[in-house]
Amino acid sequence: MESGVRGDVIVVGGGVIGLTTAVVLAERGARVRVWTREPVELTTSAVAGALWWPYRIEPEALVGEWALQSLVVYEELAARPEETGVRLVEGVQGETRLDELGPWAARVPGLREARAEEYAGGGLWARLPLIDMPAHLPWLRGRFLKAGGTVEEQSVVDLAEVPAAVVVNCTGLDSMDLVPDPSVRPVRGQLVVVENPGITTWLTSVDHSADTSTYFFPQPGGLILGGTAEEDAWSMTPDPATAEAIVARCAAIRPEIAGARVLEHRVGLRPTRPSVRLEREVLPDGRVLVHNYGHGGAGITVAWGCAREAAGLVEAGAA
Repeated sequence: MESGVRGDVIVVGGGVIGLTTAVVLAERGARVRVWTREPVELTTSAVAGALWWPYRIEPEALVGEWALQSLVVYEELAARPEETGVRLVEGVQGETRLDELGPWAARVPGLREARAEEYAGGGLWARLPLIDMPAHLPWLRGRFLKAGGTVEEQSVVDLAEVPAAVVVNCTGLDSMDLVPDPSVRPVRGQLVVVENPGITTWLTSVDHSADTSTYFFPQPGGLILGGTAEEDAWSMTPDPATAEAIVARCAAIRPEIAGARVLEHRVGLRPTRPSVRLEREVLPDGRVLVHNYGHGGAGITVAWGCAREAAGLVEAGAA
């Protein structure tokens, strides 16, 4: 597909939002560079769980459509799990009812009420994309490079000084300072990775009003246990007491987790905002700046839908 973009595009940010946006633009024929402060393996996206499901992201009316577009892509990528890191895995969203969700939920294939033997606490059963981020991010980068893009490790202190006809801001939490946007806030998430004692399904039990939750995701590198949602917390150091509590909550549901050997501790800061910012502005010198940030705990869930909308804004603003 021929792009209507004149001149180079620089996507600032090398996490899942930045890379996916860059892939869509490059595959539409734009000349795209990704500027990232660190390799994709060190971004916030790299420590995500990462289950497809809208979580801590607004506005719901738009999020549902972005998420469903992304779901279709992930279902296709799940045909090549070793390559893409995407698998379709069964599990239960505990303590969740269909009538609590938006219209998007009716369009999720197979979503139904969980049976008692699937989860005693009740909830929704689904077969959803579970994404192994250590595999998926390098795959995304490879797809982008194959489409003719380039990735450069480059720090940015002022978006207006990025030397491109079109700049796409996918900097997540860094938008707090770069835009600047004081409505962007961190929500800290801590995870524990243990040797999988044989669990093949995922489970989430989330109280959206609390700063803790319970979930486990079977990934190729181990069973990922969570979690926390601590607002305005910046520490990237795993807290031992928090880790113990995470394991205990998960073991209360699946006792075999209690004796599993701990492999790794992870901490990430979700870039939350009252609503996703996905819009275009014109800089004083006439160049175009497109914002695509503020995806909270659902960047992976909405990545492809948001990338397509961002690419449309790039093309509309630069044609």
